[in-house]
Amino acid sequence: MTDPAVDAPWTPTGSAPRGLDLDRLAAYLAAHRPELAGPLSARLIAGGKSNLTYLLRTADREVVLRRPPLGHVLATAHDMAREYRVISALAPTAVPVPAALLLCPDPDVTGAPFYLMEKVDGEVYRRREQTDALTAGQRRDLAMAMMDTLAELHMVEPAAVGLADFGRPEGYLARQVRRWSGQLDRSRSRPLPGIDELRDGLAGSVPEGANAGRIVHGDYRLDNLLATVEPVAVRAVLDWEMATLGDPLADLGLLLTYWDVLGDCDSAEGNPVADGIGPRAGFPTGAELIDRYAGRSDVDVGPLHWHVALGCFKLAVICEGIHYRHALGQTLGGGFDRIGEMVAPLVEHGLRAVRQK
Repeated sequence: MTDPAVDAPWTPTGSAPRGLDLDRLAAYLAAHRPELAGPLSARLIAGGKSNLTYLLRTADREVVLRRPPLGHVLATAHDMAREYRVISALAPTAVPVPAALLLCPDPDVTGAPFYLMEKVDGEVYRRREQTDALTAGQRRDLAMAMMDTLAELHMVEPAAVGLADFGRPEGYLARQVRRWSGQLDRSRSRPLPGIDELRDGLAGSVPEGANAGRIVHGDYRLDNLLATVEPVAVRAVLDWEMATLGDPLADLGLLLTYWDVLGDCDSAEGNPVADGIGPRAGFPTGAELIDRYAGRSDVDVGPLHWHVALGCFKLAVICEGIHYRHALGQTLGGGFDRIGEMVAPLVEHGLRAVRQK
């Protein structure tokens, strides 16, 4: 997993990288996956702002470990078993995912449940200096490959891959509003002007959700993909913690929120959530992305303004939760100190979107 955002040193067995106990982990692997046994070293893969991801080195192999964040874990979030189940189910499909290797539900091993997956070669494009190095053609092809992969995901029949019971499609959009409203209430630590109006506007105008019943990623964006540019290809889709069965338009609305809303929030220090994407970074417009998706999917792509407003609300709540964890000293890695700055522009854009007719 090539990622220049790795900012922590290798930590060998006998010492303790925050969030892992390598001695206990080594003992657990010796009992359950002996081919991974032996002295271990690990380092935190920076960049993610929710679940913690580590590159784990064994005697002759590197694998990836995922576990929940430290402290203030919101109810229903950060479910390692759901991530593990969905990547296992999608392995035989056209959706590229890392091979699932091991699920450990026992929190006594590392302090929380975790799973292991294969290390996939590729790059996570999450910063402006990375995307600036791409040619105009590579940017366009990468954006289109991103949309083709999303279309492939939404065309997978859940029952055909053992995911018929992975969620409750009926009432999905209304539940999303209620869920993120509840998460907001658990994460409030300061005044948030306009966010209650946005919540109420969404709750009072939920669309019917004619496309419900598809596999939804829940946080689909460029920097949740491992990709190559020579040739351009999506090698793996990552971070499935919010996956469920629901309306695929929610994935499109959230993607446009990253692309057109956060992608336009530039500053001298760079955007802490979505730096280096969107038209300002030389990529195609959000409208072009949706046209590409519509040409390769059987999903009815109608007006997306409500779904963009939902994406803005969801991301505002997530950013506020991360801001709260950072204030409590429960985040690892860099870039968390400015996440709270993203809440206000997300709420402002979400209000404009939910008022559209």
